[in-house]
Amino acid sequence: MSAAPDDDLAEHYHYPVPPPQGWVAEDLDLLPDLPRHTELIDGSLVFVSPQRKFHTRVMWLLERALLAHLPTGLDVDREMGIRLDSSNRPEPDLLVYRAEADTGADQTWYAPEDVVLAVEVVSPDSVGRDRDVKPRKYAAAGIGHFWRVEANDDGLPIVYVYELDPALKAYTPTGIHHNKLRLDVPFPVEADLTEVYNRGR
Repeated sequence: MSAAPDDDLAEHYHYPVPPPQGWVAEDLDLLPDLPRHTELIDGSLVFVSPQRKFHTRVMWLLERALLAHLPTGLDVDREMGIRLDSSNRPEPDLLVYRAEADTGADQTWYAPEDVVLAVEVVSPDSVGRDRDVKPRKYAAAGIGHFWRVEANDDGLPIVYVYELDPALKAYTPTGIHHNKLRLDVPFPVEADLTEVYNRGR
């Protein structure tokens, strides 16, 4: 199936025109017909491309590992926004948060002080955001831990792990994990990264 021509797309979808000061975080809940998983970065709407199988399976694998090891008082969600400030509401692929921050079924975002870990799975269209823009913003907001996941040449995940230096408000790399993820912080967790396409079969 080929992609629709640009003029056909424009005919069927009307892109929202930003206000002079840019969009604010609350607009993501109010604008009609936004594509799924639209993010707000520096007051601009960011639309994401369709997920690849690698992306979906990595989220499944890591979510399963995190849920199996979560200590009391923490929980994990997929693709929920973090309201960093009025102009930035990124949506990490996975996040671990303090369970007391759960406000119910209509919740659409968490505050950065409630987020313990943000995880980004890199896609071809998100390399710059996931390697540079988002980690800088997560660190500046005080989120203690960040993982970036990329595919190796065989399509298996590599997990790059970072911990916040609170004095610098910047992340320090603490490890690069191939085949096996095993960590003690922010809590003990491990995952067999080679099982990403197996689902335990």
